[in-house]
Amino acid sequence: MSRRVVRQSKFRHVFGQAAKADQSYEDIRVSKVTWDSSFCAVNPKFLAIIVEAGGGGAFIVLPLAKTGRVDKNYPLVTGHTAPVLDIDWCPHNDNVIASASDDTTVMVWQIPDYTPMRNITEPIITLEGHSKRVGILSWHPTARNVLLSAGGDNVIIVWNVGTGEVLLSLDDLHPDVIHSVCWNSNGSLLATTCKDKTLRIIDPRKGQVVANNFEEPVALQEMDTSNGVLLPFYDPDSSIVYLCGKGDSSIRYFEITDEPPFVHYLNTFSSKEPQRGMGFMPKRGLDVSKCEIARFYKLHERKCEPIIMTVPRKSDLFQDDLYPDTPGPEPALEADEWLSGQDAEPVLISLRDGYVPPKHRELRVTKRNILDVRPPAGPRRSQSASDAPLSVRYGSAPPRPSLPIPLPPPS
Repeated sequence: MSRRVVRQSKFRHVFGQAAKADQSYEDIRVSKVTWDSSFCAVNPKFLAIIVEAGGGGAFIVLPLAKTGRVDKNYPLVTGHTAPVLDIDWCPHNDNVIASASDDTTVMVWQIPDYTPMRNITEPIITLEGHSKRVGILSWHPTARNVLLSAGGDNVIIVWNVGTGEVLLSLDDLHPDVIHSVCWNSNGSLLATTCKDKTLRIIDPRKGQVVANNFEEPVALQEMDTSNGVLLPFYDPDSSIVYLCGKGDSSIRYFEITDEPPFVHYLNTFSSKEPQRGMGFMPKRGLDVSKCEIARFYKLHERKCEPIIMTVPRKSDLFQDDLYPDTPGPEPALEADEWLSGQDAEPVLISLRDGYVPPKHRELRVTKRNILDVRPPAGPRRSQSASDAPLSVRYGSAPPRPSLPIPLPPPS
């Protein structure tokens, strides 16, 4: 008689549960655009959802604590002239979010900590470089202000948001529509999937494909016969990958190991209603006191419902094995350092005492201006154009000198 050996894992009993009704976000008109992005992005401060909007594209940004029914006149982030297709929060500034649109542009927005009185219509910067719709966004994991966008023109552009400049343009690596793009942990490589059914590993700074068309998969997992798009979310701290089917009503999760068979099925969280999209909270936004290891934000037709994944533990103490140090909000590199060839691992933080978001930080955009490099005007002193009065710098006539006021004759 054979005995079945059960594999030991602390994640065998991950428990998924939908939040209570009063913890959901109600009356949100989730976008009906037929695009395969997640339509939702979340960080420790805000929840952003792409919504239906007349006359262009828009998304709504809610403080995490603002649960319940959302007022129909709640301010939106508007500015695109066509539907918004993807949104992504900056990992190094919880008040900065990027949006990509069918209007071929990418916009970067600064979200205030207070609730605005009217729609936010002015982005910090608009990035123009694609010739067709832009449907994929991904911030660099370790370099400050570095943002990737991919469009229907089969082009990947890497931007320096701080200056508005194109750092890299990869325009000849994909013969067809790009379906997804992902950075590795230190941002030295990209993984892309394409309509030509090829997975590519790309070194963006060399502009080269370093691996593709892998001959044999290390593991093959049969899912189901649904034709819905799978939204994968990977947690490197626990080595768990969560697969959320768009149009499906379940979340399947697997543990990844270094030894065969490499992929181990853990469980499935099922609910009654299908999901229109899904947001995934960064690890620093979780409640460590409740042994929460993942939190999803499931989009329904008119609401967003948090789904919490926990590992039951009897002890109230901090669980070191569940929460290794995790990437924090500080970047490890500047954009020019990364472009020059430097790589750095993410700056890690401990979650032992919970995570406290840093104070509001503004994203400063410095656009290079040809007027700032003009030769000095006149031989009197070395004065750059940026030191000159505004009227001189912009070409208008200098102010007239004031005339002296005559004094009365002595008595």
